[in-house]
Amino acid sequence: MPTSQHVPGADPDRTTGWVLADRERLIHPNLPADRADRIVMVEGRGCRVKDSTGRSYLDASAVLGMMQVGHGRPELAAAAHAQMSTLECFHLWENMTNDKAVELAVRITDLAPAGLDRIFFTSGGAEGNEIALRMARFFHHRQGRTERTWILSRKSAYHGIAYGAGSVSGLPVYHEGFGPTLPDVHHLTAPDPYQAAAQGIEDVTEHCLRELSDTIERIGPDRIAAMIGEPIMSVGGSVAPPADYWPRVAQLLRSHGILLIFDEVVTGYGRTGEWFAAQHFGVVPDLMVTAKGITSGYVPHGAVLTTEEVAAGITGTGGFPIGYTYTGHPTACAVSLATLDIIEREDLLGNATKIGSHLATRLGELRDLPVVGDIRQTGLMLAVELVADKDTRTSLPTGTAPVARALREDAGIILRGNPRSLLINPPLVIGPEEADELADGLRAVLARVEPDGSVRD
Repeated sequence: MPTSQHVPGADPDRTTGWVLADRERLIHPNLPADRADRIVMVEGRGCRVKDSTGRSYLDASAVLGMMQVGHGRPELAAAAHAQMSTLECFHLWENMTNDKAVELAVRITDLAPAGLDRIFFTSGGAEGNEIALRMARFFHHRQGRTERTWILSRKSAYHGIAYGAGSVSGLPVYHEGFGPTLPDVHHLTAPDPYQAAAQGIEDVTEHCLRELSDTIERIGPDRIAAMIGEPIMSVGGSVAPPADYWPRVAQLLRSHGILLIFDEVVTGYGRTGEWFAAQHFGVVPDLMVTAKGITSGYVPHGAVLTTEEVAAGITGTGGFPIGYTYTGHPTACAVSLATLDIIEREDLLGNATKIGSHLATRLGELRDLPVVGDIRQTGLMLAVELVADKDTRTSLPTGTAPVARALREDAGIILRGNPRSLLINPPLVIGPEEADELADGLRAVLARVEPDGSVRD
């Protein structure tokens, strides 16, 4: 178990001041008002971060799944500095462009699945999904199909917390108290083989395709604009569908003229061992949303890719009327180009496959623990599903938050938890020793978890 190492000259009074100011001034996501403790992060290198007291942690979450190339890369700082010293910012409105935006557009579309040849830059994933939803509806509108407004999504999906993106997210917490949400949205059953088995569903794809077909018939195929989905669900628990799910979904949608949007905000840029998760399924969506790993989180950035057909449909006479202030931001594009250089030069896709496989083997050893129900892995996108009962596959009553907290406090491991699963998305630069440290820390903590979700001392 890692020991706390203190930075020479660490100032406890300064830490206290930061904590007090944080409590008085900042609003945090998912933090109850009566929670007083804070962890003030001040440094990061590789797969590790350090707080203001000097304690080091293994970042097994890659800062919400985006730190592909690891913390503290001087190459990315140099790329930002060089660009800021030349042309720090400009826009892509009307006929204006800049060299880095053009270079990045060529680079990404060359890496993407064949057919996704056009690109629209954003500042992040939620913005990207907002744009994709607008593009889908606007595409049909421009073709005179103004009644095509419905968006199909899935339960347990996460597409960001902007208005439209939050509406198509399939988690109640993003809807309750924020309504009315975007109209004409329907959530379908997620293709979750582990939970489906507990419900007596033998063929997940067949079950989901039947529901999709029935839903299209009920709403009316001429009223549906698009279906949005993560090729592998991230916040939902690193849930990969059966291999035939997406090809059959894509075929059914296209037979009705319904666009397919892939949300690759987490899965893109090597996370799954391919540049994009769409390549695992042999499917080319009509639109593909990316962010996070595009800059490894060093600066906010994102990109929405489309087919030529969609691009032509939305950019006809008058052009596409939507744009962001930071669309095509030169500094963000320069950092993206440097990030892609590192991913290619260091073969981080290969490392995601190799270390991901090693971690899957090590985490598979946890199946003997009473609270471990399932292990899922695609590249370096993993999850450990925790259960109160292995037969019924019921989740822990408290969710996974107490376990994630114990991992951080007792083992020095930072990862995320959803109500059912511990989400493991380490930087793509993780090595075998760090992977073993992660697996050993998980075992040490999970062996102490009770069926009610509490963690024994």
